[in-house]
Amino acid sequence: MFEQINSKVVAVDIATAGGVVARAGGMLFYTGDVSFAPHEIPGGAGMGGGGLLRMAGQMMAGEHQRTMLAQGSGSVHYGFAGLEVQVVHVQPGAVLQVEASRLLAYTAGLQTSVVSVASSGGGGGGGLMGALRGAASGALTGQGMFTTQLSGQGSAVLLAHGGFLELQVGGPNPVVVDPQAFIASYGNVHTELKAAVSWRDAVGRGSGEAMQLQCAGQGLVYVQASEEKL
Repeated sequence: MFEQINSKVVAVDIATAGGVVARAGGMLFYTGDVSFAPHEIPGGAGMGGGGLLRMAGQMMAGEHQRTMLAQGSGSVHYGFAGLEVQVVHVQPGAVLQVEASRLLAYTAGLQTSVVSVASSGGGGGGGLMGALRGAASGALTGQGMFTTQLSGQGSAVLLAHGGFLELQVGGPNPVVVDPQAFIASYGNVHTELKAAVSWRDAVGRGSGEAMQLQCAGQGLVYVQASEEKL
């Protein structure tokens, strides 16, 4: 649905896409008859504790991004802060999990939810304990507690500092990435934060590699060539 104009800008025909949800401030310009309205990403079943836990997640992570729904007929160009963009096509049966601040836009027909990054995709890390683990690890890594999960059929646009690396997941060993470099995973990928936390790490005097994100299963992992948080 999205056409990549260059490394930092995408365009989309809103009518063909059936509507587009994008990060507030991501619209660069448009032509045609297009309307914009505030949009909220709903919490997902994987969060367990209902609205209270979803609210706590958004507040504690400090990562909830305001989004706008574009509808009508016309072409909209999107980009954000001069960052690199990457289009990912989501197919039925696969899941795209995106660090919240690194999602620029997606077609409105995709199903969305919010899941804990502490152990996502594996079915065992949701609920209150998963959120608490995510809170502790997020405080140390600078990464938010939750990722946005997209499923169904459609397209999404990712953001990165310094370009994208696309890593294949599916061998005998998991792919291990720095949580601050992680952008997204696609396919049937399970992510789990592994900690080697000491008092020195907690006060910022450790090696800087106390938290690592293990990615296993089948699919792709996108990382950025930077540890800078968006």
